[in-house]
Amino acid sequence: MADQLVSLAAIRAAATRIAHIAVKTPLVEAAFPGLSGYGTQKKIWLKAESLQPIGAFKMRGAANKILQLTPEEIRRGVITYSSGNHAQAVAYVAREVGAKAGVPTDRSSSVGCKAVIVMPSNAPAIKRAGTLALGAEIVDVGVASSERLAKCEQLVREHGYVVVPPYDDLQIITGQATCGLEIVEALPDVDLVLSPVSGGGLLSGVAAAVKQLRPQAKVFGVEPELAGDTAESFRTGAIVTWGAELVSRTIADGLRTQSVGVRNFAHIQAFVDGIITVTEAEIRAAMRAIVAATRLVPEPSGAVATAALLFHAAELPNYHKAVAIVSGGNVAPEMLAQILTEV
Repeated sequence: MADQLVSLAAIRAAATRIAHIAVKTPLVEAAFPGLSGYGTQKKIWLKAESLQPIGAFKMRGAANKILQLTPEEIRRGVITYSSGNHAQAVAYVAREVGAKAGVPTDRSSSVGCKAVIVMPSNAPAIKRAGTLALGAEIVDVGVASSERLAKCEQLVREHGYVVVPPYDDLQIITGQATCGLEIVEALPDVDLVLSPVSGGGLLSGVAAAVKQLRPQAKVFGVEPELAGDTAESFRTGAIVTWGAELVSRTIADGLRTQSVGVRNFAHIQAFVDGIITVTEAEIRAAMRAIVAATRLVPEPSGAVATAALLFHAAELPNYHKAVAIVSGGNVAPEMLAQILTEV
């Protein structure tokens, strides 16, 4: 499997390829009481992927995948299955590249390369609205990951669309890895990186980049304990699947995938040092802490890595410079307001 792991050369090529679509997001230093900036030598930065054009890291993988399609594939249209952030990323990139393949692009109506999104019925309204605003066609299914995949495969057979998978794909992993590349370029002596994990696209890519650039750094994945299938998979050494009724319990809607991807798990086994699970209360508290310390706006999925730093220090190795990835910021205003005003 080692020959199927993404290389540093491929990651650097992806960074160049997607530079005109995905932005280089900043590292924002965060002084959390008791952890950094209060007389200790520990310092923490947040990688603000919430500042991507569609508000999440998914721009990277979608751009790397779609930008390598042929003009004929672009004309056929693309399809994916997603609860929201990957959906918006595919819709955004499809719109951007449509004109390059000879597909008329009308900015007023957001028409370009056709993008079809198979979306679960419990997807957040804010992410659904964002996907529609970018001109994508949404096909609704039930909440199970398997339902999304089955419907996607059916539509591919019927219409010939090109699939842009949300995570279990080497080009997607390579695109997400550019986030890790940027972290080490901006902070060469980083010694701890934490990433959310669900399907595994971000964690597998970031870990591959960080470990190939700075082998001594530690990389940890973080997921909700209510959707802890990847933590169980990592612990047992084999991919396990959790039921949709289990993973749907977490507030972190971007982390409800029922099992980690096969290619992603191979990268996780090769490059990741551990996986931590956090509670729902810890996720909500981390959201409040991020807003207070940095003024960044995280969605619940984007706060889990910070939650591990804040509440699970005993499970982490000692560090001097840590980076927690804020993977997205697409949170409904009413949810954000509720969480910020909790005591």
